Amino acid sequence: RVGLLGGSFDPIHHAHIALAECALRTLNASAVHLIPAAAPWQRAPLSADSTHRAAMVSLAIHGHPGLALNPIEIDRGGPSYTVDTLQALVDLDQAQQRPAVQYVWILGADQLANFCTWHRWQDIVAIAELAVAARPGSQPRPPEPLQRVLDTHNRPLHHLPMPEMPVSGSEIRRRLAQREPVDHLVPPEVLRYINSHHLYQA
Repeated sequence: RVGLLGGSFDPIHHAHIALAECALRTLNASAVHLIPAAAPWQRAPLSADSTHRAAMVSLAIHGHPGLALNPIEIDRGGPSYTVDTLQALVDLDQAQQRPAVQYVWILGADQLANFCTWHRWQDIVAIAELAVAARPGSQPRPPEPLQRVLDTHNRPLHHLPMPEMPVSGSEIRRRLAQREPVDHLVPPEVLRYINSHHLYQA
């Protein structure tokens, strides 16, 4: 079982690492791959280019056993559709005659709520299981159409017990542009990279 955590990682921050490690433990996964998007199709263009974002992910997960950078979407380029990424991973496993892998796509409660707007979302459920970050004391409920498809494919919805962490990439970018401190929000190696490459400055 391999967990997959996609995102813009613009930049990667402490909550991303906490979610990946929570998934690694809760899912009893052999690994969790962090997958920076090339061009997320449901949001505005990203602030840092793919080379910088991948480098920051690599720095952030160094020393975290079980976490790995997977550049599959960056290597493919263009709009990043989850279903294409999952199919490419399955095809690669088959081409290299690897043992079958159960992929688990990790997402937040907000992403679960709008999952049925994702490109070919029914096909995603056919390929992978889903794991959602649950807030303390609450477990997010999937939209009714998603629940029906989960039932059809006999798929569980894993709940990841995540502590509430009020941190977001947009807030980090705002603080950096205003020259406010962010050392409590991102790993020190990432902050050094941001400063050395003059990223997110106004």
